[in-house]
Amino acid sequence: MYVATPEKGAGPAVIVIPEHIDAADHARRLCDRFSAEGFTAMVPVPEEGHTAADLAAAVDTLKSHPAVRGQGVGVVGFDAGAGLALWLGMHRPDDVVAVDMFSGLPPMGGGPRPDWSRLSAAIQGHFGEEDTTCPPEQVGALEEALGEADVAVEFFTYPTAGPGFFEEGGDAARQAWIRTLEFLRKHLG
Repeated sequence: MYVATPEKGAGPAVIVIPEHIDAADHARRLCDRFSAEGFTAMVPVPEEGHTAADLAAAVDTLKSHPAVRGQGVGVVGFDAGAGLALWLGMHRPDDVVAVDMFSGLPPMGGGPRPDWSRLSAAIQGHFGEEDTTCPPEQVGALEEALGEADVAVEFFTYPTAGPGFFEEGGDAARQAWIRTLEFLRKHLG
């Protein structure tokens, strides 16, 4: 695990879930950006053989860190990590108070529909209009399903942005970063 702490004391807890194992460096840099904004941020570095339980254990590790203040944990997930962030929010509803998703959706296949009512976290999502991995109809269906389950949800779609727009920088990435910071500060204190 990698933990970045704020320069002055302690900050609200944020877990960053990268899109895949090879993206751990990007997630570490993002943790550093969060710490510069006053958060205590951690990336659990995924490895082959790790389970969802290992991800849930990261919540306990971060909550008990001496550089964490406030109540609850925020989770920020990218691509496949966005679906994991939602999963973590459903399985740790007493701990996860905010989930921020970037360019990713949970698997929407033919399996049983998730019980979104288990979420107590507020949800924010950021999607590129030209991201074929997150078709607008699937993004809209998820937003609708979350709303029907009385989950506080707000999704943003960025015109002309494609997959990975956040890592590429530009206007959409800046706007998404500002929205993410405001969202996390509102829900984490």
